Amino acid sequence: MVTALSVTVLAAAGIGHSVLTGIDDGIARVDPFRDMKNRPNAGHGTNILLVGTDGRDRITPEQRRRYRLGGEPCHCTDTMMIVHISEDRGRASVVSLPRDSYAVTPEYTDPDTGRKRPGHPVRLNAAYAEGGPQLTVRTVEKMTDVKIDHYLEVDFTSFIRTVDVLGGVQICTSRPLKDANTGLALGPGRHRLDGGRALQYVRARQVDAASDFGRMQRQQRFLAALIERASSSGVLLNPVKLRSVAGAALGSVRADRGFGTAEMIALGRAMRNFSPSSSEFTTVPIAKMNHRAPGVPGETLRWNALKARQIFTALRQDRPLAPHVAKRPKAKRVPVAPEQIRVQVENGTVTPGLGRRVDAGLAATGFVTTRSPVNARDRSVRRTVVLHDPRWDRSARSLAAALPGSELRARPGLGPTLRVVAGADFKGVRRVKAEDPYQGEEGVVTGDEVVCE
Repeated sequence: MVTALSVTVLAAAGIGHSVLTGIDDGIARVDPFRDMKNRPNAGHGTNILLVGTDGRDRITPEQRRRYRLGGEPCHCTDTMMIVHISEDRGRASVVSLPRDSYAVTPEYTDPDTGRKRPGHPVRLNAAYAEGGPQLTVRTVEKMTDVKIDHYLEVDFTSFIRTVDVLGGVQICTSRPLKDANTGLALGPGRHRLDGGRALQYVRARQVDAASDFGRMQRQQRFLAALIERASSSGVLLNPVKLRSVAGAALGSVRADRGFGTAEMIALGRAMRNFSPSSSEFTTVPIAKMNHRAPGVPGETLRWNALKARQIFTALRQDRPLAPHVAKRPKAKRVPVAPEQIRVQVENGTVTPGLGRRVDAGLAATGFVTTRSPVNARDRSVRRTVVLHDPRWDRSARSLAAALPGSELRARPGLGPTLRVVAGADFKGVRRVKAEDPYQGEEGVVTGDEVVCE
């Protein structure tokens, strides 16, 4: 993504080829597509498999200490995303593939022994350890039925260099982020992260109970911020600085042989109007979190087959991951994501069907309703009431925000399911979203939703 964004401005200024001359020769090359057969049909647009490894060979002792990069690398993929650039170069769709996803490799030839190995179950990140980039690409294509056009591999060193040469990236958080393993420590607010601190941010897994899912969401948020930084700052308008950016981004990565200067310039020319709102991010939905597979140590993640198929079909057909809704009212920010709040609706009036209307409205904005509204004992309620256990007061405030004018009433012992007693004043449900757009919500976000406002 940094490569594409760098050459965007380069090409627009008419100096792209001269700036990139020589850098192309320094890119380490791999051949992940060698002798590949029975591949998925090509779709429209360009699909790049972006892989982050735990390689730390070029990390200095000082960086190892400061950013907690000790230990032995596993020679596996730490991060994996499919980046789809639309055919009209107006949109980038980024799909994160959880590293612990249950996968079955195709038959392959072991690069070390030359012997053929039959397909077998693995965690997705183990495909790299067993067969390198080629087995990684083949396994991803088998799982997604999406043809990969280019392969780009980033390690810790190239990540740090790229962020530093851009002058850092701004990240916002509504709550403290602390992780003892990586040393991440951010308070609420805005932060300009240099390369090392940005690496802590995208590697942190112990910030909250979301673990790897929270980390993938922070990686997506970081990519959106990186796009914003590269497309809005004056850094890329300076030819000397541009060469530094391109050199940092490309000088310490591995890429397929077809990902060269000519291709990058062509991509850049087409993407000159790119911005954070042009990007969208999602993670493959999971059906089973703790799946145990024979022959695979520990637990894996089983994808939701139907929802995953919908995502990858959209990539093949070059469609947005989430349809654009014109003139949709802006959502009010609330403490807790509606997807995490369970609600029972009661009709507190004699108006037929009011309970169903309230239930449907809340479900449409993301609340987990019972879909079985009932009549309240009191059918003369004038003002809508939200009944809640005091232990779930943040959830109650979030629900009340979706029901303008409603009254909050505490009911100790009510438990996690909140109750809404619809009154005669009900006019409709206001759309709400979590203060943190990534707070446990399944779905798609665009880059402009997650960068600092």
